[in-house]
Amino acid sequence: MTRASEAADTLGLAYTETRHGRVNSLEEAAAARGIEPARLIKTIVVRLSDDDYRFVLVPGDREIAWPKLRTLLGVKRMSMPDADTAFQVTGYVRGTITPLGSNHAWPVIADERITGTISIGGGDHGVGLTVDAEALVKALKATVADVTD
Repeated sequence: MTRASEAADTLGLAYTETRHGRVNSLEEAAAARGIEPARLIKTIVVRLSDDDYRFVLVPGDREIAWPKLRTLLGVKRMSMPDADTAFQVTGYVRGTITPLGSNHAWPVIADERITGTISIGGGDHGVGLTVDAEALVKALKATVADVTD
């Protein structure tokens, strides 16, 4: 059990945990979990200021649309933290970051295309949690918006 699955349990979120070997790409991870790449959700950490971050949930076949995200958040600048900072603010290493069980409950933004059954990182390499997107968004109190291209 990972911190992410423990957090999912605490939130009452129904999930199926999938474990697989290490992978080298999103496509490999999707194949190992038996899903389409669009259903594998990337969790991106963005920094608005030194102590202000957001988790952005992005479908695997899409990228953050920075202008859309800046407009949504009402900021002119934001950045992605380096790996050490991302670890400090989430407790997860790159490639395993998830809002579930993070060190801090940063606000979550979910792209509006995240629907149906999805797989989100389980907090460790080779671990995924398959969940209902609507239930995840509700459990995380995520803001849903068009933030990808």
